[in-house]
Formats: sequence, C-alpha cells, structure tokens
Amino acid sequence: MAPTATDTILGQGKFSMGPSLVVLAQPHHWTLGVLTNNVWSVAGTGSRPSVNQFLLQYFINYNMKKGWYIDIAPIITADWKASSGNIWTVPFGGGAGRIMTLGKQPVNITAQFNGNDVHS
Repeated sequence: MAPTATDTILGQGKFSMGPSLVVLAQPHHWTLGVLTNNVWSVAGTGSRPSVNQFLLQYFINYNMKKGWYIDIAPIITADWKASSGNIWTVPFGGGAGRIMTLGKQPVNITAQFNGNDVHS
C-alpha cells in the first residue's frame, strides 16, 4: 500500500505491505472464494500511527442466464491497533447484477445492500 491520499484524514501516511491469499472455485453456475490479507506499515510519516490491518472477503456468486447474477461479498476488516470496541467491522448484505455490453464495452451493473452487523 502506498500513501497516496490527498488529505491526511483520507489516508494513513504509511507504506504498508503483507501477505495476500485468494482461493477460488467455479462449480457449475457458482463462483465461490475467499480473499484475505494483512498489512503492516514499513515506512512513512513518523507522526502517523503504525498500521496493522486485516481484511477478509468471502464471495458467493450464483450466475443465471443472460448475464444475471446474485451475490454476497462482504468485506470483513480488523484494525489490530484500534482501541477495544473499534477493532472489527463485520458487514452483511448482498445484491444482484448483470454483466452485459454497451456497444463493444463490457459493463457490470449491480445493486447491493450492505450494513454493519458487528462493529466492535
């Protein structure tokens, strides 16, 4: 991760790195998988706090005819440096969409609803 934010409130001011893993399977009409990573700050502005953040996104997608699909793909995060009660964000929700072309351009149109079930 590179500190590219245009305002200090929008970014962490740190270069961060860490391992990532993606596992994907596509049986029949399904796309199933998990993306996860953890990053730690390695350089950056000394006046900003260090970074230690976890991300996990699982995705469940059912593909239907004519490019339509339904999916669930929440992004669960943990900020290991945050104070107690502010570490985890666990959303819920899902949506539907369609992959199609406009002219020769492929387009993904989707509608989603997501809310935070846990923020602790």
